[in-house]
Amino acid sequence: MSQGDERGYGGNEPGGRADDAYSTLGGTRQTRTRLPGGVDDGDGYGRRPARNSRSLIMVVGVVVLLIAAIAFANQGGGGASGSDGEKKPDAAGAGPTAATGTKPVQGKNGTIASGFAHDEQGAQSAAANYAVALGSAEMFDKTKRDGILEATHDPAVVATLKAAMAEAYSAGFLTNVGLNEDGSTPSGLTFVSRTIPVGTKVTAHGADAATVEVWCTGLVGMAGQGSTKPVTATWFTITEKLRWVGGDWKIESSSQAEGPTPVNGDNRASTADEIAGAVEGYGGFTYAR
Repeated sequence: MSQGDERGYGGNEPGGRADDAYSTLGGTRQTRTRLPGGVDDGDGYGRRPARNSRSLIMVVGVVVLLIAAIAFANQGGGGASGSDGEKKPDAAGAGPTAATGTKPVQGKNGTIASGFAHDEQGAQSAAANYAVALGSAEMFDKTKRDGILEATHDPAVVATLKAAMAEAYSAGFLTNVGLNEDGSTPSGLTFVSRTIPVGTKVTAHGADAATVEVWCTGLVGMAGQGSTKPVTATWFTITEKLRWVGGDWKIESSSQAEGPTPVNGDNRASTADEIAGAVEGYGGFTYAR
């Protein structure tokens, strides 16, 4: 999970900006879960500790994955807006974290969920699943990356986005994150790149357009004995502008901002082998409201 894309996040707007992208699928096994109905926009962002040079490399990796580095440099930083005004409240009596009753999606586009409901809940589920896919380790393989971009984005932006991603995932970038120049993982190591949605929030919604914020935590790095780029965790919020295209929600453009970031706990850091075993043993999720 960690991410790989867009801003590369993935969605390049027709005008030439690339503003989207991100993290991971978790293998072939997927489990359904329900996300909270909303995320608090509090002001408690907290300061992040100073990063050493190794941490900076990992941060760069997350940025490129989650939002192609090129697009990230052009990012404006404001919240994205959708069409047709503000979101309407959910069913009467439903609390912000109550299950909504919408059934999890049944369809799959490859390993990525598809067939989302044509409403706010469907848009939130699509945004969460797309964040996971765009932040996955599969984004570092060109063939798999192109398939992910096609499955998650509006066809109108895919060609431009593929070109931007090919440039972002250069041989130099791949070696900087610890991979071989062709994107393969060195023998004896496990490359980790996963994005885990913590919550979603619709900030704008219309008949065929929606803007969804996905608050995420992510993992990126190399696990295994001898790794010089240990797996680290990051916190960020991805804003996806979605369009209803061809009977499903697709990303038109996206952007990423740091945080909200909680204070680090006192948990003991696991060994490289423990992290590698966890990544190989625990599958990812299909997210549905």
